Amino acid sequence: MRPRASELPAYAELLCRSNFSFLSGASHPHELVDSAQQRGYAALAVADECSLAGVVRAHAQARERGLHLVVGAQFRLVDPQARVGAPPLAGMRLAVLVQHHRGYVNLSRWITVARRRSAKGAYEARVADLEGQVPQAPFLAGLPGCLVLLVVEPGVDLAVWHARAAWLQQWFGDRAALALALHRSPHDAQRVGMVRHLAALTGLAVLAVGDVRMHARSRKPLLDVLEATRLNCRVAEAGAALKPNAEAHLRSRLRLGLLYPPEWLAASVAWAERCTFSLDELSYQYPREIVPQGHTPASWLRALTAEGERRRFPRGTPVAVRATLDKELALIGRLQYEAYFLTVADIVQWARAQGILCQGRGSAANSLVCFCLGITEVDPQRATLLFERFVSAERNEPPDIDVDFEHQRREEVIQYIYRKYGRHRAALTAVVISYRPRSALRDVGRALGFDLDRIAAVARGQQWWDGREIDIERLREHGLDPAAPVCRLWIELTRQLIGFPRHLSQHPGGFLIACEEIAQIVPVENAAMDDRTVIQWDKDDLDALRLLKVDILALGMLSAIRRGIDFIRGKTGRPFDIARLMQRADDPQVFDMLCRGDSVGVFQVESRAQMSMLPRLQPRSYYDLVVQVAIVRPGPIQGGMVHPYLRRRSGTEPADIPTPELEPALGRTLGVPIFQEQVMQVAMIAADFTPGEADQLRRAMAAWKRKGGLGPFYERLVGRMVAKGYDEAFAERIFKQIEGFGEYGFPESHAASFALLVYVSAWIKCHHPDAFLAALLDSQPMGFYAPAQLVRDARAHGVAVRPVDVLHSQWETTLEPPADGPDRHRSPWAVRLG
Repeated sequence: MRPRASELPAYAELLCRSNFSFLSGASHPHELVDSAQQRGYAALAVADECSLAGVVRAHAQARERGLHLVVGAQFRLVDPQARVGAPPLAGMRLAVLVQHHRGYVNLSRWITVARRRSAKGAYEARVADLEGQVPQAPFLAGLPGCLVLLVVEPGVDLAVWHARAAWLQQWFGDRAALALALHRSPHDAQRVGMVRHLAALTGLAVLAVGDVRMHARSRKPLLDVLEATRLNCRVAEAGAALKPNAEAHLRSRLRLGLLYPPEWLAASVAWAERCTFSLDELSYQYPREIVPQGHTPASWLRALTAEGERRRFPRGTPVAVRATLDKELALIGRLQYEAYFLTVADIVQWARAQGILCQGRGSAANSLVCFCLGITEVDPQRATLLFERFVSAERNEPPDIDVDFEHQRREEVIQYIYRKYGRHRAALTAVVISYRPRSALRDVGRALGFDLDRIAAVARGQQWWDGREIDIERLREHGLDPAAPVCRLWIELTRQLIGFPRHLSQHPGGFLIACEEIAQIVPVENAAMDDRTVIQWDKDDLDALRLLKVDILALGMLSAIRRGIDFIRGKTGRPFDIARLMQRADDPQVFDMLCRGDSVGVFQVESRAQMSMLPRLQPRSYYDLVVQVAIVRPGPIQGGMVHPYLRRRSGTEPADIPTPELEPALGRTLGVPIFQEQVMQVAMIAADFTPGEADQLRRAMAAWKRKGGLGPFYERLVGRMVAKGYDEAFAERIFKQIEGFGEYGFPESHAASFALLVYVSAWIKCHHPDAFLAALLDSQPMGFYAPAQLVRDARAHGVAVRPVDVLHSQWETTLEPPADGPDRHRSPWAVRLG
């Protein structure tokens, strides 16, 4: 008869690594948390090797499951400065557990020190760090606020362990303990006796630990594959490097009670109870130096917004705009995001002062405050954008401002951020590079010993449209028997490995900028690129903890436009200003050109699909370009929205707007929802969703194919619409369109930002095809077409293209004027290749 749960010993697992100990852990953080909770553990410590990369995911899952999560990390120490006669401390393995906030800060700083002194992917945790002998980090002495476990491992004699334990006791006192993992080896009884003796000699407590690598024993084959991959060998060659059995998993309390002395199990719970820190305690502030003396962030933001308001609306601010600005500023103030907006505005102002073209995109285009600050050139009133898509009081996440800069000069902006705030206060966010089907097939296949050429052929056979599915029958195409056990194992382990983190990379431009040292919040390590540092958390981790980042992105078309402007100024001798050009954006010649599908090289509308759509949609205004950018996307296509819109636009079908109250949401697209914001507006108008609920719908819509999650919204949306008198068929159709959007629904704010660049690049191509070609050639690599195709198109527009000539060519492409004559400034100049 199995004992009741109340009769089982209490236990807290304090030594567990996830798959964020890359190639060493065989379970996701959420799997470990779920398994620990199901087994009735009192607590779980996720302690990856010199890393906190997986702890946010564990924290989010533990909070949902109601499990006490202990934040920690483990280290293998080195002692390059060991003195003669000093205790043999090199190779010692420590697990560090955070007690409270100060301890978290010290652990994060130590990880940063250890990572920053090594190349990407490595670390060097020194004994001297913990003795306070590192000049830049004396505060690490004794790691205040942390518990430290000395992990007793086989292969070391008692005298060495005694010396190590004495050192541990000297530096950590009653915060130090011995930790022993028993994995049913023949020497377990001997090791238990040695640890008891060691505890008696030193007075240190002993804790039972599992030294966990996986949540369930079924992951043992995958753990072997990961270890072989780490060692760059086959599983059959790994030998003693592999775990001898599958005991390194989260075991039942019944099994643990049979293995460990009761007092060691009880000690694990007692020590877990000493760790009260939660990631929810992390506080974060943006830099203060962006606010001049005599101002608060709120007053300075209002002052800069008012200044921008006068510039944007020189003839007076419309009443509706004034009301919207007040509403936005009030909400930004209530959520205390003023410093975030000011930080982004400062970066944009600096870039513009250096002559670097930049433009905010994405949800920031929904904001009049961003428009007045110059962060974006999109007037939200002009495109009927939705501020709740950007900031909402009910959203549990900060706003996200993406700013595009010229791709050839973005590095100047990045180095400005480093200079202004210092590397200790500014770092790039991480991107978790995960296994995809092809990479998983390769690594598992190599570890299992398959022929490399056959592995490559099988991996190449995996196509993008297969998603994450691996079809075992395809092995027949490559001469393999799908029924063979080793082939089934290959596919099964590949399926398990897909989605596992492989390593951390740097985000294309997401910066975390802090008022204090970033390492107090999250560890910082070296990126692969020189002069770059990256934190250990990605954007999802930052969102989960409500930390704000700034995206400093690169866009090739901005480089081309800036070069095109320079060429035009050189040709004409007259000033040229994008803002003045966009005040009207109604040049009939430009729209005539686009309606012909003549758009080679034009931003966002140069693909074959866009070229075929242009004559059908017949854009004649800026907002038509907004629709044009968004409509040739999987969302509108899969949602069945393209043909109804085109028929209504051509007049062959009447616009169908069910009720007048939906006119503000659907009127601008003739009753067809094309953008994410329109779905949010329909939900707010027709189903009485709050702005926060509407944003939750948008996020669920973006992730439903990966995670499911649209189900709860079906009852709310359809039920509320029917209750308000809408036809059930219409409500069902709206929901089907939301599903059709899937994760491909295009934001109107994004399309509005891109439509500006569509018009500007089309205007340059239409009126200055010579400058357009020269600018595109000097901005390579970018765009949809090879340089030879761009040259061919320019020649078709009457541009003479001259070859490289050592007597006439410069390093870059140049324009050569035609002979003097009455049309000298109107005729296309010749393009001299460089």
